[in-house]
Amino acid sequence: MIGLIQRVTEARVIVDDQVVGEIGHGLLALIGIERDDVERNAQRLVERLLGYRVFQDKDDRMNRSLTDVGGGLLLVPQFTLAADTSKGTRPGFSTAAPPTDAQRLFDYLERLARAAHPVVASGRFGAEMRVSLVNHGPVTFWLNA
Repeated sequence: MIGLIQRVTEARVIVDDQVVGEIGHGLLALIGIERDDVERNAQRLVERLLGYRVFQDKDDRMNRSLTDVGGGLLLVPQFTLAADTSKGTRPGFSTAAPPTDAQRLFDYLERLARAAHPVVASGRFGAEMRVSLVNHGPVTFWLNA
């Protein structure tokens, strides 16, 4: 399971001209689900999303986590993160989880995050989404779980 995280001052997801998920200061996490992913991968990714230290402390060092700063978490399913880009000029998707498995795991990840953190929003699985953000830093990391 892949989590591409970006530290943001704000982020939102729009579907059919309506905001379906929005946060202020926090993390935008684009989530890619791969064919062999299971519930344990979702559990580990939630731990990393909430505990990864990407926010500055008083000495301006990245020593504080999302939990430490109480920021928002915006989860956005992104099928294309699981693409195989190792050959040619067109991505292959044989490494991505089938849609029913991916949706089940994304929903599970979202439930875990909501149970563990007070401010969680999400995009809509399978929808065409417009994602906007203001990246703070910029700070972006690729997490695998």
